[in-house]
Amino acid sequence: MSVVAKNRKAYHDYFIEEEFEAGLVLVGTEIKSIRQGHVQLKDAFISIVNGEAWIKGMHIGHYDQGNRFNHDETRERKLLLNRHEIEKLNKAQTLKGYTIVPLDVHLYRGRAKLKIALAKGKHLYDKRQVEKERSIKTKMEEIMIT
Repeated sequence: MSVVAKNRKAYHDYFIEEEFEAGLVLVGTEIKSIRQGHVQLKDAFISIVNGEAWIKGMHIGHYDQGNRFNHDETRERKLLLNRHEIEKLNKAQTLKGYTIVPLDVHLYRGRAKLKIALAKGKHLYDKRQVEKERSIKTKMEEIMIT
């Protein structure tokens, strides 16, 4: 499994509760572009419409040799999940106030997969606390090394 793109902002802005792996419905030039590493998850989000999961705002750059057959870079792409997974995500999103965020795009056996997660938003004081704990941990590691 090789990670192509990672959404670092998701780990900073959200508490990650539960992770899922979803397949992506892509066209030919999109998968070739993903293999070249032209993927960006910065503004991407997942919505559930009519019992189907869709990722919106994910940017996949044009394939260099794609000419007129190239794809639209920010089109909505369908996610391949089981029905019970989609129901679980939808229920958590509507009733419990969770957000569904993409975490990374990776290749598994030649196929593009998307790791998504149920997440709760962090407040500013939560972000400060995490940063404080991280800095204490690094200082402790520096002391242990010396």
